[in-house]
Amino acid sequence: MLGVILTTTGGVLWIILLPNMMSGHAAHPYMGIAMFITLPGIFFVGLALMPLGVWLKRWRDRRRGLAPEIPAALDLRSPQVRCVLTFFVATTMANVVIGAQFTYRAIAYMDSVPFCGETCHTVMEPEFTAYQNSPHSRVECVSCHIGSGANWFVKSKISGTWQVIAVTFNLYEKPIPTPVRNLRPARETCEQCHWPQKFGADRVRVVPKYAGDEANSVSKTVLLMRIGGGETARGIHGTHMRAGVTIRYAPSDEKRQTIPWVEYDDGQGHVTQYRAADAKPGVENGLAIRVMDCMDCHTRPSHSFDLPERAVDRAMAGGEIAPGLPFAKKQAVELLKNDYPSHEAADKEIVGGFEKFYREQKAGVYQQKGAEVKRSARAVAAIYRRNVFPAMNVKWGIYPNNIGHTDFPGCFRCHDDNHLAADQRKITQDCNACHQLLAMDEAKPKILEELGEQ
Repeated sequence: MLGVILTTTGGVLWIILLPNMMSGHAAHPYMGIAMFITLPGIFFVGLALMPLGVWLKRWRDRRRGLAPEIPAALDLRSPQVRCVLTFFVATTMANVVIGAQFTYRAIAYMDSVPFCGETCHTVMEPEFTAYQNSPHSRVECVSCHIGSGANWFVKSKISGTWQVIAVTFNLYEKPIPTPVRNLRPARETCEQCHWPQKFGADRVRVVPKYAGDEANSVSKTVLLMRIGGGETARGIHGTHMRAGVTIRYAPSDEKRQTIPWVEYDDGQGHVTQYRAADAKPGVENGLAIRVMDCMDCHTRPSHSFDLPERAVDRAMAGGEIAPGLPFAKKQAVELLKNDYPSHEAADKEIVGGFEKFYREQKAGVYQQKGAEVKRSARAVAAIYRRNVFPAMNVKWGIYPNNIGHTDFPGCFRCHDDNHLAADQRKITQDCNACHQLLAMDEAKPKILEELGEQ
């Protein structure tokens, strides 16, 4: 009887919520959990209880000696029997339809971005915020974290069971440690869209940098990035990801920022092992050896966090923070580097502090450009909200981004001119192997004038 009540309740609510069930839309993540996970659970528990109740009743009757010695035969000529069978077939078909829709919608919802990013709001807020501001913000989380196939889907749900327990009982680490140990290999996820063996032409990259002086003096570094790839050993991808090339390495720390041993297989029968000059022979023994893939350089493809100076430079280059405000860079960085107990406190202190400086120290500027000051103040507070999360102990620089080598070791983990082979060859640190420096911190790089970019 309890099973009938639960299943009927689930079926009736399914009919009421049918428009939402068909669209898969929920106004709030917790409403989605109620509709797409809890409600199907009630329905299927009810279905399971009905045969269990029948079995228990028969088991009790047998123990009491009340069960008939000869089971009653079904007489299809009886109108009552036909009526019961018709009802049973009709309800079974309805249950199959409702159950199938429940199952599909539950799986689809568990693979959705709101479920991944917003259900456990505090835990996932840093990653979800970074994801929304990333180049992959239109790619579903499961495309990278799970990929295709039932095998990894099941693995992810088993892993998710512990994550639910950890969140429920506050057993998770703050901040969430990286790199992710059970992440699916990038060759099975990233390379479904990206093709590292494809030849990439050289690309010009301009890096603006604003000084902390009154004029926010801007200088630019111009790099010609040698992407490479294809069948040649030229460029970044050509050296590391060319067909047949396999690179293995042994990190000595959890974050993979110190790498004492590297093995390079060029795919043509030549295998070279490099060791850091201060590493002992056989240092790789006992360390977890990893095959290099996209994620070893592109460590934060969808969840990157800036350092304050870098974030302010980008905001000023994009006009979010007005470069014409005196000392805008200096004030923004100073306010961002302060500690705040919450985002709400940071909003208040950063916006108030930025405006206060111009109101008290640069009254003329504030009078003429008050709107720009207020807009820039909000942009500075937004930088803090995107990169620092006090509730999860996510502070500036907590997550290394190994693209390049300016903010974190990155390329220099191996390309430090300190990794030696047996014949004393080194892993090169030649800058021109990966990029050509066309201008370095110049106010008006000549190359940009020639390209018409000034």
